Amino acid sequence: MNLTHQSLALPPSLYADTAVAPVPTPLLDVDKNVSVAIIGGGFAGLSTALHLAEQGTDAIVLEAQQPGWGASGNNGGQLNPGLKLDPDTIEATFGADLGRRMIAFGYNTPVFTLELIRRLGIECEARQNGTLRAAYHPSSTAGVETTAEQCIRRGMPVTVLGRDAVREATGTDRYLLAMKDARGGDVQPLSYARGLARAAMAAGAAVHGETPATSLRREGGRWRIETPRAVVRAEKVLIATNGFTDDLWPDLRRTIVPVFSSIAATEPLPDEVARKIMPTRSVLYESGHITVYYRIDASNRLLMGGRGPMQWIKDPAPVSYLMRYAERLWPGIRGARWTHGWNSRLAMTPDHYPHVHEPGVGALAYLGCNGRGVALATAMGQQLAKRLIGGEKAEIDMPITGLKPIRFHALWPVAVKSVVMTGRIRDRLGL
Repeated sequence: MNLTHQSLALPPSLYADTAVAPVPTPLLDVDKNVSVAIIGGGFAGLSTALHLAEQGTDAIVLEAQQPGWGASGNNGGQLNPGLKLDPDTIEATFGADLGRRMIAFGYNTPVFTLELIRRLGIECEARQNGTLRAAYHPSSTAGVETTAEQCIRRGMPVTVLGRDAVREATGTDRYLLAMKDARGGDVQPLSYARGLARAAMAAGAAVHGETPATSLRREGGRWRIETPRAVVRAEKVLIATNGFTDDLWPDLRRTIVPVFSSIAATEPLPDEVARKIMPTRSVLYESGHITVYYRIDASNRLLMGGRGPMQWIKDPAPVSYLMRYAERLWPGIRGARWTHGWNSRLAMTPDHYPHVHEPGVGALAYLGCNGRGVALATAMGQQLAKRLIGGEKAEIDMPITGLKPIRFHALWPVAVKSVVMTGRIRDRLGL
């Protein structure tokens, strides 16, 4: 996260209160010469550093705050398969070869992530109990069924749950049907980010917190990255700042729309209450214009996520609608204490695909997870490392595109509020 102002405390959250201890990542105060410099210490940057180091390439991560400070350590914790758009659409857009590789890659990201967690021994409450995409209105059921049919046709471990089955899986009669993908799961994301940083450092990568990149330019055939106390010179550079992208690279910030996603969490619920909420412990996200997502964590807490204020929050009050909605889904939760409310910035792209750019010689940028960043950004780390090592001859399973700044980008805060308001109205009306 390439923030150039003063160091900020970790946003208050359930994760901050319960995560494993962070590995020390001291600020950089001596000049460095490396093969690859990575700007941004979220999942994408840390995973790339890990995969580079494991292949013998020296890499340094420059993080403005601390690993996991941004959305990587403050998200819903869901490992959801797939990209935003349906498989048939992806294949039609990008062709048989790249399209099929994108589909295979995107839907396998939770498996990749969970295997990585097991291999590295990262303690982050990782589970693989499946992902449910649920529809509560007839206008949404067709879309869920279409996605499921396309996945099943491709041999994926996907099933469609009818009304009775989805009621048994969720503990609520809200939904008409759901698509279950057995590959999905969840993690404690801040613990995972810290574990990934620890693993990258153990493999030989350097990770420096409180070290924002303040300028980036070519000098003598290498990249010169200035930080407050030291200069890094690198053969190649990766910008992986996602929702916190600034003007370090001209126009990159204007290719995405940063939006806040908020989460409210309860105290640990009594076993008799928790058993009736998501009893299979799958994670769920709703199919609608404005997505609500939730899960029960390893300590019986209910975590409800969705759109909230386009500014930082520190307690559950600003997202009281999520608490009211939880009581609608499971009346038995009334009276539970909501202990935490927090948010962070995600990066959305106009076409809903993650974007990989090569804006300069030896320069790579990755951003725009569109709310699927835990598994997707982790798996992209391997892909980005492959490209950084192999250059243009190294094909990856995502398209590499040019920068396309969004017109009237300065108006995004107003536009996001309008989209959220309109989406909520359409969801209520079933449009």
